[in-house]
Amino acid sequence: MKIGIEAQRIFRKKKHGMDMVALELIRNLQSIDTENEYLIFVKPDVDDTVIKESANFRIVKLRGGYYPFWEQISLPRAAKKAGCQLLHCTSNTAPIFTSIPLVVTLHDIIYMESSYFKILKGTGSLYQKFGNVYRKMFVPKIVKKSKKIITVSHFEKNRIGQFFGIEGDNRLTAVYNGVSEYFKPITHKTELLRVKAKYNLPDNFFFFLGNTDPKKNTKGTLKSFSDYIKQTGSDYKLVMLDYDLSELEKLLAEIGDKALIDRIVLTGYVVNTDLPSIYCQCEVFLYPSLRESFGIPMLEAMACGVPVITSNTSSMPEIAGNAALIIDPFKPEQITYALIQITNDQALKKQLIERGLQQSAKFSWKAMAKDVLEIYKQIDISTSK
Repeated sequence: MKIGIEAQRIFRKKKHGMDMVALELIRNLQSIDTENEYLIFVKPDVDDTVIKESANFRIVKLRGGYYPFWEQISLPRAAKKAGCQLLHCTSNTAPIFTSIPLVVTLHDIIYMESSYFKILKGTGSLYQKFGNVYRKMFVPKIVKKSKKIITVSHFEKNRIGQFFGIEGDNRLTAVYNGVSEYFKPITHKTELLRVKAKYNLPDNFFFFLGNTDPKKNTKGTLKSFSDYIKQTGSDYKLVMLDYDLSELEKLLAEIGDKALIDRIVLTGYVVNTDLPSIYCQCEVFLYPSLRESFGIPMLEAMACGVPVITSNTSSMPEIAGNAALIIDPFKPEQITYALIQITNDQALKKQLIERGLQQSAKFSWKAMAKDVLEIYKQIDISTSK
């Protein structure tokens, strides 16, 4: 079978969640499947050595302008020309005018949920808002058209089934994401010091992967950290990744603690392979999102031996199991209390670390790739033209 995989963004320098999932899928399919022929459709960019061609894996670089044009025009034309018998689109959307049987990975349908956006009305970047409009227009059509719909948790599978009225439809399958093997406890001092110097990490800090996406609960996290400092007088700092300073200052003004800026370290973009050394040097990993379809960073932190605080909403309890402190993300005081618990109770901290190592070991990219390969085998490719 000739299988096309859409992986438009995996060559860009600053990769994010869905990019990493697509990249790990391709890498692991490449290691387990020598029978099928694969064409990986990407957009040319600077980081073009993250995957390499092999006997049955060929990279097809497609230009084609802005994302909708690339996906709706360039991709289906190239896939048809290449003779693909199946096309797997990995990032929530897909071309709607193609005769090639489609598999789509629908990571979530947050952009379809009006209740979520009523809570967060007016927030999010212009890029995020445009992306939501695009997905709201195309995803309902893609759900009807796809031969198989893969999502990443049973929570999300239920949400998709309920929203589109396809509960019990055998086209819809939950396949868990994994944890990359380099996420593990780092003990090599030279590596830890290298990463500490590269990103200007403080000695004592909590780690938070906040961004401007409303679901990440950045404002609530900042409020809880502010309250933690006020209540404990601690010298801990908060390390955040690629976050805009002016946006951060606005949020601090909104929570009434502009001085907290002195307690926050903004690292800029972090290369994925540097993340383990950051996790391993933090006291607690904060993941109090309002809504997630899976939550890979939770498992990454657990695999590195770090206690995790996460939310009681959406998929997070499913993925975290009993290996994290679970809080209500709409109540910052609960996040504050969880921080106090972990920093004051070494027995609790040790228990969370042990449980986290056990929980994260249940998830692997190879298992995910094997499940996806089985889904490919179930598809009738006789309709491909």
